[in-house]
Amino acid sequence: MTHYDVIIIGAGQAGLPLARKLAKAGKKTCLIEKRFVGGTCINDGCTPTKTMIVSARAAHQPIKAKQLGIETGPVLVDFKAIKARKDKIVEQFRTGSQKSLETIENLTLIFGDAQFSGKKDVLVMKTDGSRETVSAEWIFINTGTSSAVPEISGLSDVGYLTSTSILDLEEIPEHLLIIGGSYIALEFGQMFHRFGSRVTILERSERIMSKEDADISLELRKILENEGLGIITEARAEKFTRDHDGGIKVEILAAGTMQTIACSHVLVAIGRQPQTGTLALDQCGVILDSRGYVQVNERLETNVAGIWALGDVNGGPAFTHISYNDHIIVYENLMNGSKYSTKGRTLPYCMFTDPQLGRVGISEQQAKSSGLNFKVVTLPMANVARGIETGETLGLMKALVDPVTKKILGAAILAEQGGEVISVLQMAIEGGITYDRIRSYVFAHPTYSESLNNLFMKIQD
Repeated sequence: MTHYDVIIIGAGQAGLPLARKLAKAGKKTCLIEKRFVGGTCINDGCTPTKTMIVSARAAHQPIKAKQLGIETGPVLVDFKAIKARKDKIVEQFRTGSQKSLETIENLTLIFGDAQFSGKKDVLVMKTDGSRETVSAEWIFINTGTSSAVPEISGLSDVGYLTSTSILDLEEIPEHLLIIGGSYIALEFGQMFHRFGSRVTILERSERIMSKEDADISLELRKILENEGLGIITEARAEKFTRDHDGGIKVEILAAGTMQTIACSHVLVAIGRQPQTGTLALDQCGVILDSRGYVQVNERLETNVAGIWALGDVNGGPAFTHISYNDHIIVYENLMNGSKYSTKGRTLPYCMFTDPQLGRVGISEQQAKSSGLNFKVVTLPMANVARGIETGETLGLMKALVDPVTKKILGAAILAEQGGEVISVLQMAIEGGITYDRIRSYVFAHPTYSESLNNLFMKIQD
């Protein structure tokens, strides 16, 4: 058995930077990764999908160009070139990260599956077939999540795609049926529709993006349907079968009525589940919640002293930037004696549909359920000068404020560059800048952020 100061299970967006920092700080560190360095973000998530979304946007631009007085010829989508570009960028990010790890003193990178064999002992089944047991006083779990798959009759028999396997397609699906109507489903749905697929989205709830406010959900649904996507809400897939031509038939229950849809491919995008099943956490005593996520406190500590859980596996917000922030919290607390925690942490995020949905703070439905005193203001992008000039008039800006303190409670920007505009409001929230100050700010003209003036002018003090 080899003893280390630190064991990190999973080289994702928390484990990777934490391993670097602890090793450089003099800690003998062992980083265990079962697949690829970089985790979901680099290999199956942010990097490949956003790379492909850019190509999909380029394919859609000629349609919008006509409205601007520009005529173009037929659009030809070279999907093999799109995939090759995506694969090259992923490989560049992945190998760059791995090579940088291999140069760091005090850091050992082991590829293999890890499972606890004792309270602070970890057995690694290496990819080369050998086994090794390692131990450490500090252990960090950063194993992330994988696609959740529902139990539906025939689904496994016909074959299905996940957000990981769909990235390996060599050809554009003729008709892509997507089970789920949230962030992953909508990004992939719009992207493949722009590549040329017919797309149908099935959502069990009464609206897509059920965690978002109704007006935001309805606005995006209108945008996607106008673009040509099919969206069926309050719908549930009941049975899958293969027909004699090799296609897929799906029996669905929608609004109380059974109907059959024929498609060529099925993407399952109903959510994620924690990768804790193979860790043998019973051997070290770490407690899981009812869904299989590792339970942690606001300092990301498990119930076992010296074991932490970072990133998606702890059941917190499943975003790359949150995983990265998790590593900052534990590093600062352990190495610099800080008292960082997840309590009160601002949560920004962006869904990269076109237009983007940037979000920060609380939503209107969250404010109502909490009984808060608040005001809501909205501004259609059709009334935003920059949007009119650029032809980007889809979507809206929305903000919630406290009418007494004048603080911004939350915002949703469904707009071109919505992820960038929301960062302006995040800085305002973090810095305690009130909405009455923002509405009189001097922003550069003409920018999207400048329209925050007009958004907050709609509040009557």
